Amino acid sequence: MKRNKAGLAALYVILGLWAATTIYPLFWVIENSFKVKDKILKQSFALPIGDMFTLANYRRAFDRLSIGRAYTNSICISSCVTVGVMLLAGLAAFALVRFDFKLKKLCYTMVIAAMMFPVFSTIIPVYTMETTWHITNTSSWALNMLSVILPQIAGNISFAIIVLMGFVQSLPLELEEAAHLEGASIPQIYARIVVPLGKPSFVTVAIFSFLWSYNDLFTQMFFLRRPEMQAITRLLNELSSKEGTNYGLMASAVTLVIIPVVVVYIFLQKYIIKGMTAGAIKG
Repeated sequence: MKRNKAGLAALYVILGLWAATTIYPLFWVIENSFKVKDKILKQSFALPIGDMFTLANYRRAFDRLSIGRAYTNSICISSCVTVGVMLLAGLAAFALVRFDFKLKKLCYTMVIAAMMFPVFSTIIPVYTMETTWHITNTSSWALNMLSVILPQIAGNISFAIIVLMGFVQSLPLELEEAAHLEGASIPQIYARIVVPLGKPSFVTVAIFSFLWSYNDLFTQMFFLRRPEMQAITRLLNELSSKEGTNYGLMASAVTLVIIPVVVVYIFLQKYIIKGMTAGAIKG
């Protein structure tokens, strides 16, 4: 018993140190975002108290960088990608698990194969295709957003299908058969049984899709070239090249960028593990 307690205490100490090394850089960036520019290098580890404290970095971020507009673009793109992935992946996973058709094995093989090709290897043909559709680098805000949303949905959907297939396979088939005997149609079975019971898995897919879309810079570099169309990560990338020595402005911009990510993890972290293990054990 004493050995178990000692081992558990050592484990907590190790995990605590690991958490501290992860959390402290975030705390360091946030505290420096409230400091006067010339104090950051000289007193980077001091708390922003007294003369060091200022809100000028955040005012400058909103005035000079149009960070509010970039936030709107990012949230719109990420939200649309999340909804699109959940809808398409959920229906595809349900069909691949519950239905038998001639091309089922081929479709499943294509889903697996799609995960082996990174976005870097497909960006040129995707860009060429969207250019022929006239939805890239246009004056239309909606078309520019769509030009990023479509490849991001395609990049996330294979992973989402695999996760949701594991969940659907773990559902007792008797539930769906009973609903069918009661007169429920296939869409009703999916909407009233599969989706409610699969909340953890769907939330997991939503979390990963939202965060991947929100943090994606590579796709935005290709499709969002107009300044008024830039999303938050593209804006931060340009800030680091133009204002490389203005550490206060960079710290405030980074703080504003990570707020949605931190909020998502804080409120939805419990669903990540539940969703990933939902289909691991049947019965």
